[in-house]
Amino acid sequence: MTIAIASDHRGVTYKKEIIKFLEEKNYNVIDCSKVNTETDDYPDFAFKVCEEVVSKRADVGILVCRTGIGMSIAANKVKGIRCAKVNSKEDAILCRNDNGANVMTFNFTDNIEDIKEYIECFLTAEVLNDERHRRRVAKITQYEETH
Repeated sequence: MTIAIASDHRGVTYKKEIIKFLEEKNYNVIDCSKVNTETDDYPDFAFKVCEEVVSKRADVGILVCRTGIGMSIAANKVKGIRCAKVNSKEDAILCRNDNGANVMTFNFTDNIEDIKEYIECFLTAEVLNDERHRRRVAKITQYEETH
């Protein structure tokens, strides 16, 4: 599995820890924010990760910023992206099972070990495991395609 990841300037430390964690688990990682500055803008990095996902160069994406909110909003503007802000292991599983999320973000008020658990749950969860969930996501996709 290939994972695209990026952070704004506030998330660099967590991003480095996450990349190390993912590489130790033998995931391929694409770092979409190798250079950060104090004046960088999170949408630029969210769009880079999402482009990797929609182009199929990455299977999923992870976005790292202080709250996860702005990154999530930016990511969800990219056609074909379903980004979820994850606050627990249950969120990480359900956003994949029920919503087919292909990008995740979180806030880093949680400690890095909890975040690693969220990521592991996200990466190993079954995607759209029930017909009703596939039907609902298909409605979202159809709306996205026609509006």
